[in-house]
Amino acid sequence: MSFTTLSQMVAAQNAANTAMTAPDGATPLSYGRLSQLIDDTQKRLNALGLGRGDRVGIVLPNCPEMATSFLAVAGACTAAPLNMAYRADEFEFYLSDVKAKAVVIAKGAETPARAVAAKLGLRVLELVPQASEGTGCFTLEAEPLTGTSPTTGPAQAPDVALILHTSGTTSRPKIVPLSHTNVCASARNISRTLALTSADRGLHIMPMFHIHGLIAGILAPWAVGSSIHCTPGFNALKFFGWMKECRPTWYTAVPTMHQTILARAGGNADVIAANPLRFIRSSSSSMPPQVIAEVEAVFKAPLIESYGMTEAAHQMASNPLPPAKRIPGSVGLAAGPEVAIMDNDGKLLAAEELGEVVIRGENVTLGYENNPKANAEAFTHGWFRTGDQGRLDAEGYLTLTGRLKEIINRGGEKISPREVDEVIMDHPAVAQVVTFGMPHPKLGEEVAAAVVLREGQALTDKALRDFLAERLADFKVPRKILFMAEIPKGATGKLQRIGLAEKLGLV
Repeated sequence: MSFTTLSQMVAAQNAANTAMTAPDGATPLSYGRLSQLIDDTQKRLNALGLGRGDRVGIVLPNCPEMATSFLAVAGACTAAPLNMAYRADEFEFYLSDVKAKAVVIAKGAETPARAVAAKLGLRVLELVPQASEGTGCFTLEAEPLTGTSPTTGPAQAPDVALILHTSGTTSRPKIVPLSHTNVCASARNISRTLALTSADRGLHIMPMFHIHGLIAGILAPWAVGSSIHCTPGFNALKFFGWMKECRPTWYTAVPTMHQTILARAGGNADVIAANPLRFIRSSSSSMPPQVIAEVEAVFKAPLIESYGMTEAAHQMASNPLPPAKRIPGSVGLAAGPEVAIMDNDGKLLAAEELGEVVIRGENVTLGYENNPKANAEAFTHGWFRTGDQGRLDAEGYLTLTGRLKEIINRGGEKISPREVDEVIMDHPAVAQVVTFGMPHPKLGEEVAAAVVLREGQALTDKALRDFLAERLADFKVPRKILFMAEIPKGATGKLQRIGLAEKLGLV
């Protein structure tokens, strides 16, 4: 696996092997055809005036073309996948923030991203599927950019392949640039952890605008020449049908998905028995040990819990495959980067001492873009501070004890409280707000908000949620809104998110 770019990764595989299939008998995509698609798209983007270093947004649903366009765009430019659920204001923020030059949208698709692209003067690249050539094949239709001199040719190892935002708590969402070196290293790390081979088949159900779905779901299998079955995204009603159709050897998901699948497993025991899995992977938030045990009992396969984040191009630690020891409640051993525990003063701590989890390695971003303050806070002596609290045992198994950051983790969806605050404050009746996470039995956390209204103003929680629903993706809209005369403050007079759910009796 001696590749340093995504194009090289695909080209290194057996051209005749299947890279991707899709439901309902779609024509399989070979590695040879995928490699050709990447080359053709690179030349097409160059001809349109786009090249290395140029940012191209991708606004597509979960589909084979989303997977292939991510690789193809990254092979020539920098890919910026975005959530289809975003509203116009969100598209405008993210596309402006990354300084996108163009955006890929399916031809004929209706999305607020079109109007935003027009407003920002961005070229829309109309993606036209060519499924008869293999699932995920496409062409791009657009008028060339004028007055541009792109850096042409295939992307190189130091070039930024992927750019995503990570939510900030005390500031706006931060831009995380990930180079080809970063994402290729992470793909190799994950494929090694899971012992993936060309004989494996992954059932892909994760969103492709998330680091989890992109790196673990797509790149790790393609790093070793195995295939993925690309679905339209998670659907518990269709999961076992897809399982029967593609006969996967594994899948990766977040805990809430596993729990939903588990709830339907009883009626699909025959499918499970006829299609044995080699393993199941879980990441993006913690899985209760009781649920791990139940999943393993039902599927008769080991559940491998992993720990990842965007800044590490996903995987940082993972429980190993049997026969190595797995510890329920632990996120396992370092699985790619070095992992250590650090105190507030930058001193590395000994086994069993509690502190902040820090990492370093070739999969870790070199730093947030245009954010020297965040970088100064995030990096200490070459180590990246994750913002998570935990301890390592004598054998190197990592246990997380809580988040130092205030990010709300709603079933694996990371939400910036400040982002929600700012949208709520746009309502003319609102004087003050603090968004925070409150415990939820299945999602881990749910979004809540404490709101103080302006004097003489009236507002219902439904009216406020309706207001927010037009400006925020559904998963960011608070499910619990408390109208208060005053929001509790800390000793220094600051509004504090951490512990607020408990103070307000929501625990």
